[in-house]
Amino acid sequence: MDIDRKRLAEQAARPHYAKGRFRNLERTVTHGLGDFLRWQLAPGRRFPRGKRFALLHPEARTLAQPPAEPQLTWLGHAAFLFQYRGLNILTDPVLSERASPFKRVGPKRYTPAALTVAELPEIHQVLISHNHYDHLDETTVRQLHRRFGDDLCFCIPKGLRAWFEKRKIRNLVELDWWHSEKFADGRETFCLPTQHFSGRSPTDGNRSLWCSWLLDIDGFRFYFAGDTGYGTVFTEIGEIFAPIDLALLPIGAYDPRWFMSPVHVDPEEAVHIHRDIGARQSVAMHWGTFVLTDEPMDEPPRRLRQALADQGIDEGAFRVMQHGEIRPFPRTAEKHEPATVASRA
Repeated sequence: MDIDRKRLAEQAARPHYAKGRFRNLERTVTHGLGDFLRWQLAPGRRFPRGKRFALLHPEARTLAQPPAEPQLTWLGHAAFLFQYRGLNILTDPVLSERASPFKRVGPKRYTPAALTVAELPEIHQVLISHNHYDHLDETTVRQLHRRFGDDLCFCIPKGLRAWFEKRKIRNLVELDWWHSEKFADGRETFCLPTQHFSGRSPTDGNRSLWCSWLLDIDGFRFYFAGDTGYGTVFTEIGEIFAPIDLALLPIGAYDPRWFMSPVHVDPEEAVHIHRDIGARQSVAMHWGTFVLTDEPMDEPPRRLRQALADQGIDEGAFRVMQHGEIRPFPRTAEKHEPATVASRA
């Protein structure tokens, strides 16, 4: 189906910026410092536990010579390498030991990164969803720019240009919600809403935008949800862009719900997003990499499987990949179970 350009233009006119700050399209609960301390200092709160996860090591040859069909490699958390039609695209690359402004304090990796920047193939495009430290990592960004220079394009939501330019990065596509950029090779990159917030310090809350991304590459639609709570915006995305061939959807960092539900979906809500956007195939992300919230580290995939069963959806339609796994996604089939290839333990 063609993209509904008329609906797209109508959505772009909806206001989401006032008094120097961005806001969600739907009214959401805002939790302040007091609520955060109530959560962190709750009596009986324990460090989340769960099994350790296998880490596969992607074969360099498979990354350097991907198949003709779309190929996906999970690097951990929201970081993926998406390869198709000669393009190598990264989502929210965070490959450092901590998701934090500090080297010794802040969320530490539960599972190591699957690759270093030096081990990546040539990267052509990076999609950044927002500026939280588990999605925008200065060390990784600097390493990418040092290796690939100004040939590498960073796609960023509105308000982040100054952060990148301060670091001498100038090949930027900065977009507002519902806007797009068409590249010389024909691919179109759309910046789309999510329900979240932004900030890297106590004073810059919501000064920059948060977003999801959709790429249309020769009719293949690839969607990266970034970080989000559940809302009607996903139905709107589906009405404009469905069917979406491959979607990356978050399933973790959701407990306690009283605090997290406005900004982080749980597995059941992730399945609703899968349906709302008309995804032919989805892949789980945002779990098992950093200890961010209170649910057991291995709980999100189990709840996802149960949610799929409860909603009558085949497990093959919403995959859980292993850290470091490489998986092809044939674009011809509406339902498929792609095989794992070329990763070694």
